[in-house]
Amino acid sequence: MWTDALGNPVTIEAGDGSLAALNDFVEGFIASEARAVNVLAAAEDPSPIVQACIAAVHMFAESREAPANARPFIDRALAGAARTTPREQRFIAAVQAWVQGDVPRAISLHEEQAREHPRDLASLKLAHYHLFNRGDAAGMLRVALACEPRAQDVPYLHGMLAFAWEQCHGLEEAEAHARRAIALRRKEPWAHHALAHVMLTQGRIVEGHAFLADVSDTWSGLNSFMVTHNWWHQALFAIELDRGDEALAVFDRQVWGVAKDYSQDQINAVSLLARLELAGFGVGDRWQDLADHLAPRTGDQVLPFLDLQYLLGLARAGRPEADTLLANMKSHAADAAPSQREVWRDVCLPAADGLLAWARGDHASAVRGLGQALPRLLEIGGSHAQRDLFSQIHLDALVRSGHLGGAQNLLQQQIRSQPESRRLRRQGAQLYAALGLSHAADRLL
Repeated sequence: MWTDALGNPVTIEAGDGSLAALNDFVEGFIASEARAVNVLAAAEDPSPIVQACIAAVHMFAESREAPANARPFIDRALAGAARTTPREQRFIAAVQAWVQGDVPRAISLHEEQAREHPRDLASLKLAHYHLFNRGDAAGMLRVALACEPRAQDVPYLHGMLAFAWEQCHGLEEAEAHARRAIALRRKEPWAHHALAHVMLTQGRIVEGHAFLADVSDTWSGLNSFMVTHNWWHQALFAIELDRGDEALAVFDRQVWGVAKDYSQDQINAVSLLARLELAGFGVGDRWQDLADHLAPRTGDQVLPFLDLQYLLGLARAGRPEADTLLANMKSHAADAAPSQREVWRDVCLPAADGLLAWARGDHASAVRGLGQALPRLLEIGGSHAQRDLFSQIHLDALVRSGHLGGAQNLLQQQIRSQPESRRLRRQGAQLYAALGLSHAADRLL
């Protein structure tokens, strides 16, 4: 019996070539490395587990066409599943559920896998992907903890534990696991990412900026999401330090342009440009190039978190496709699967109305739409740091629509939790001056 790189028995039917393709996916996927897609070259491999991995790669396109592209491969995997191990059969079934749009079933199968085969960390990573997109941080932590006793030697497990703890606000536990991962393997970009989240949340802006600069030399051979997203985090630290030129340079060199047609690269770019504008920095004509790549996404409706940022980017570029996208989102909300209908209807659509209004200068409507959505925004997925964009837009809309008292109530709390943020102190000083509180404004400068 063959075993994969993590010691899991596998049913391989084409010898070493099959095993190499499988390990590229297994190790590459949990290590956030580009080699995970090498499994696509094994399209003719008869091994069912290899076919299931190919289907998963197609699903990560996060496009309307992804399930159709994945279906031939998952069908081949299912046709041969009976001759594989129970672990492989469950993995295949979980990918099948994803292709069929039954994400709750996929999550349930991945949770079973974590309990019964805790070294199947590719399954764990898929569980985290699905749970993250539903805002279920507790589920992320639960499934990762199930794997911990048997996989403590694997640095990538600690990276996943670190991020799960951070999303559950267990910042001390998150940092401990991130540092354990990095001690086992300095090149562990997901652990770098988790620690960046911790430092941002705790207001360790200078330290976070220095930390990412120190480990950035290891970000080679990564998939486009991981490398652009870690640089996105570095740009966030730069913005908090009022280094707009640096953040723009990071956008131009490391965030936008790695894989312009990929969903995650696109939303990194949308979010960073919007944050730069909110911080008072000009972005030139950068919205236009980005919008050219967002326009084909108007019919996707794969995840509400993605659609909201596509909408924001198209609207900031002044593109009519923003209205097309919003209309498609409303149609999808009416017809979505029962498990997702409420989040599309009651959270995504009000947020979409608010974002579109803000992008077009209707700040009173932006306050209404975002104010309705923010208490439940966790349900659309994304991380605390990513969803903070919507809070920043809501705060800006409050100020611009004259709700200065409400804005002060929100902004002062942020200033207290982020004392190193020059951006927040500058914005606070401007707000206090507008409120006629010059003494409070002077204290922040």
